[in-house]
Amino acid sequence: MTEAIIPNGCSQGSGAAEDSYFKKGCNPLAQTGRSKLQNQRASLNQQIIKQMRMRAGAENLLKATSNNKVRDMVMLELSYVNSDLQLLMEQLEGLNSSVEVYQNVQGAAIIPLIPLGLKETKDVDFSVPFKDFILEHYSEDGANYQDEIDDLMDLRKACRTPSRNDAGIELLANYFTQLSLLESRFFSPNRQMGIFFTWYDSFTGVPVCQQNMSLEKASILFNMAALYTQIGTRSDRQTSSGLEESITAFQRSAVVLSHLKETFTHTPSYDMSPAMLSMLVKMMFAQAQECLFEKLALPGIRNEFFSLLKMAQEAAMVGEMYEQVHQSMIQMPIKDNVPFFWSIMAQVKTHHYRSLAHYFVSTALLDHQLNPSDDEDKQEKALSQLYDAMPDGRSPLDVLRHKDERRRIGKAHLQRAVVGQEEALRIQGLCRDLRKLSVLNDILQASHKRSLAKFEQKDKEDEFTDYMEAPDIISKTEQKAEMEVPASIKGPLSVFSAKQRWTAPRTVRLKVEDRDLGFTLKGDAPVQIQSLDPLCHAAADGLKEGDYVVAVGDADSKWMGVSDVMKLLKDVDEEGIDIQVVSMLDSSSQTMPAKSATYSGALPKTYSMICLAFNDDDKHPKARHVTKKLSFLSWGLKNKHKSASTLSLPTTDYNGALPFHKPCPTFPSSYNDSSLY
Repeated sequence: MTEAIIPNGCSQGSGAAEDSYFKKGCNPLAQTGRSKLQNQRASLNQQIIKQMRMRAGAENLLKATSNNKVRDMVMLELSYVNSDLQLLMEQLEGLNSSVEVYQNVQGAAIIPLIPLGLKETKDVDFSVPFKDFILEHYSEDGANYQDEIDDLMDLRKACRTPSRNDAGIELLANYFTQLSLLESRFFSPNRQMGIFFTWYDSFTGVPVCQQNMSLEKASILFNMAALYTQIGTRSDRQTSSGLEESITAFQRSAVVLSHLKETFTHTPSYDMSPAMLSMLVKMMFAQAQECLFEKLALPGIRNEFFSLLKMAQEAAMVGEMYEQVHQSMIQMPIKDNVPFFWSIMAQVKTHHYRSLAHYFVSTALLDHQLNPSDDEDKQEKALSQLYDAMPDGRSPLDVLRHKDERRRIGKAHLQRAVVGQEEALRIQGLCRDLRKLSVLNDILQASHKRSLAKFEQKDKEDEFTDYMEAPDIISKTEQKAEMEVPASIKGPLSVFSAKQRWTAPRTVRLKVEDRDLGFTLKGDAPVQIQSLDPLCHAAADGLKEGDYVVAVGDADSKWMGVSDVMKLLKDVDEEGIDIQVVSMLDSSSQTMPAKSATYSGALPKTYSMICLAFNDDDKHPKARHVTKKLSFLSWGLKNKHKSASTLSLPTTDYNGALPFHKPCPTFPSSYNDSSLY
């Protein structure tokens, strides 16, 4: 266990000793800035629950007494307790606003991203309830399985301090898998085990206590999503590989949060309510899109007409997504629970990226003129796709050909860039924590000075033109942030499941035309068709955008990635080759279960109000699937070669450590539903 005395020769400074001593993916002795913040979060949670118990006691005394003197003393005590609670919650909000410690220390001149903090929990003792259940239900001596029970408790304790890498994700996924098995083996719908799971709200610190396994599973998923965000913020965003890592991490976080929202709809903790999860999913996608923009800008933005217009629309896309995040954050009751820092940061980024978009358009119009050698039709098309309606009703070609008109519209865009960046700086000053981010302030100041200098450079004292306001820029991106399925659930089982509806496999003949097949491939096992040329031979033969390739020639490609499929296709001759593809049918017409969330927007008045919330499944045992009872020895055997106890963390794989000999997936089994079609 994590409280164990370190064996002789294992010092806290010995990295090798720690790696061999603690479970892979966990190191509770790490003294990083992130771990210190998490320790502060745990301490604040304990203080919050203490104050809430005091308040509950004072309120009960207030109801029970009629003595005016006692009531006055209780009212005074309540005012102190409420004041202390408010201060503690402000401190917790400060922890959620501490984003700098999560950023890559080598990153310079990069706008910080927002991570999620891990939910804290109390220790749970499975030993006595499990041994009693084994004796009663399976007629076996529970003491024979003490080592396996200790292993499970060690695994849960390790999940409280996961490392910020793939090993930490795998640790949480392994425990989640064990929870699904435990639920079917021990948690009967007809009786309570007497095991209470307590988790603290990530934003308010309010504790939630349940005997229901759903709270435990949902909280582990939330921490998995939070860990992905911390991996994304830690990546080096000054390199292409670091930006790819950030993009993938935030997209995977969005997948886990979305899965949590769709699967666990009765969680009483507000940080996992449908409204909050919807906002968090939007924020993850916005941060992934911001990293995509940074990846495009990493090699440098060429001062060229088409390149500038492209980057303008990319920046407008980032600004639009952050505007959606901000609008979600200011809705009640989310507004009362989300840190003020987050809301202001989203608003600042909205103005910053929209201002960048206007700056790029102004540069394209002011610094470039239509020359005889330029492709006039191409420039006209690019400019027409920039607006919903051209300024003053002029045609794109008219604007391009007339220097004065280009200058007039370009200066209008430049003015909006200056005003927008001034607004971003003003809003930043409204938040104390945001003012402390010197990196953000430097970036905003530099952008404002650059736009202002260009405006002064293009401004003429003798110039007098009618004032016009530049129109909004249409957002557009070549690579929009989308759901990135974690590696643990990738593959045919995550695509071909009973939840999806598919066409029958179709045969399509591929032929090479000018050494080009007419499409590209994306995804991992199975690959998917994208960027399909509608005029190519394959499209004429029935190939569609988004089709999944399930066979190439006689080779089954369901388990093949892009590189493997390309190896099969690279030697295609003039006669071509047959492939088999399937298309996903629209499943939107399928009925979805009703959703509800049992949470309170305001701070609960007593601890009892947030305890012992149950799922609807518990009220209707007949509707719940119950695993057929088997002999206890038929599904589990004790590992006699293992010696684990509560004083040591095991280092072996837990999939074989527990008395469950059923193969364990590394992510929610709901993704692995059925066969391929």
